[in-house]
Amino acid sequence: MFSRPGSFRIAGSLALVVSAALVLAGCSASAGTGEKVEGGTISFGVDVDPVGHLDVHSSQLDINAILQRPVFDSLVSQKADGTIVPWLAKSWQVSDDQLQYTFTLRDDVTFSDGEKFDAAAVKANFDHIVDPATESAQASSLIGGAYYAGTEVIDPTTVRVSFSQPYAPFLANAASVQLGFYSPKVLAEHASELKAGGPGISVGSGPFILSKYTPGSELVYTKNPNYNWAPEGATNQGPASIDELDVKILPESSVRTSALTSGQVDVIGDTAPSSLSQIGDGFTVTSTESPGVPYSLYLNVTRPVFSDVAVRKAFAGGFDLDAAVKAVFNDSYQRAYSILGPTTPDSYDAALEKSASFDVDAANDALDAAGWSERDSDGYRTKNGERLSARWISYTPVNEDNANLANLIQDGLKKIGFEVVHDQLEPGAYLDAYLAGDYDLTDWGFLSADADVLRSHLGTGGYQNASHLSDPEIDATLASAVATTDGSKRAELYTKLQQWNAKNAVIVPLYVPEYILASSKKVGGIEVDIHGWPLFSGAYVTK
Repeated sequence: MFSRPGSFRIAGSLALVVSAALVLAGCSASAGTGEKVEGGTISFGVDVDPVGHLDVHSSQLDINAILQRPVFDSLVSQKADGTIVPWLAKSWQVSDDQLQYTFTLRDDVTFSDGEKFDAAAVKANFDHIVDPATESAQASSLIGGAYYAGTEVIDPTTVRVSFSQPYAPFLANAASVQLGFYSPKVLAEHASELKAGGPGISVGSGPFILSKYTPGSELVYTKNPNYNWAPEGATNQGPASIDELDVKILPESSVRTSALTSGQVDVIGDTAPSSLSQIGDGFTVTSTESPGVPYSLYLNVTRPVFSDVAVRKAFAGGFDLDAAVKAVFNDSYQRAYSILGPTTPDSYDAALEKSASFDVDAANDALDAAGWSERDSDGYRTKNGERLSARWISYTPVNEDNANLANLIQDGLKKIGFEVVHDQLEPGAYLDAYLAGDYDLTDWGFLSADADVLRSHLGTGGYQNASHLSDPEIDATLASAVATTDGSKRAELYTKLQQWNAKNAVIVPLYVPEYILASSKKVGGIEVDIHGWPLFSGAYVTK
């Protein structure tokens, strides 16, 4: 639910203390300095334990996608520039009416439990995704949601996926881990256990096999010796070079960086910029801007305080975002101008970078005009005796950088008389408040390699529509964008949506997250995908 081709930046403050390598997604993110050794183990430190969220078809956690990619393959793969290339599907054809995708599958793929990958396996997995019992939100949306009309087995190596209307994002979405494939035997015999996952349950056709899972501690993957069906263009086409991938759960970024520099782990992911100063020479660091929706504030337009667009715009322009992002991240992350990140393929509206501005006078004038002209003893604005106040709920744990950014936003808005109460809630309490709509604003970033991610965030009834927006014109624009395969036309429609939000301030973009990966130079061959997430099938250790 909460997250974080093209652009890679290393923080200016980092350049002096880290031996850094800038890489292209899908290319090597590490190059060992010694002689390559066959076999061995690479240890990888991560921040979140996916306990209870190991089902790729129902989880919305980025960490689950990262940790399940070694196990689960997809029909196709997406390169850094958005190009789709074959993987488990050798080729595909799209019908003239854009309603059917017919895939020709490889005939040499097996799951790690010996089950055959074929058209029936594709249908079983896609049926599982759309089964209400799976309780899928993200994967169900990726496969088309209400537009998905079913999957048909034509013959063992031919499968047809149909839609009720053209669904342009399908091929890009089919490259995701969330639309990856379980062994049909597992789906038939262990469907109720997929969320818990573990050895014998999290069974795919990938280059690694999940052999051990200790919740709160580690996941261990062993090499799949039979693997020989990597995506087109992958450097390593056969079995993994290493024998074992050992994932350590280390929630604190400072602990992960200490584990890296002390040699306890070889690679760390999702490193906070504030922890990067701990890393010295002898390490490789890559930073990849995340496509999709930047880390943003979602204003609940059904609540009185944000039902007025003038108040929303005053809120959005009433604090110095440039200064706040720079103070917290010191140029590690860039300030966001749009509800789509700059690396989201074929969709970003760069013109918004010239229009966004911090304007205290305009914010004060707007709030005065909206009737919030009086002040109470604490300096906050009031109207009819009621304080101008908004409840901001966040899902814990809130990392230190985001907490500091929130404090600066609160301080800035206080200067214009706008109170923001930041409630950091435990997961259960957060979900209760979120599902009840008992909040004025909330926050997250949502990674996606296609701009259709806006449909879930702005569309009426969208599963990520935290703003509770319901606008027929927006719905129509989103529907048009998802239905056209004309790239320039889609870009125009998504530009329209970005400009609409800039004028209506339903979502307030804050910064563009980056996935920061750091590794010891004793490991090499780690590649990164379009999201910046590590791929270990070609990784190796050196002497």
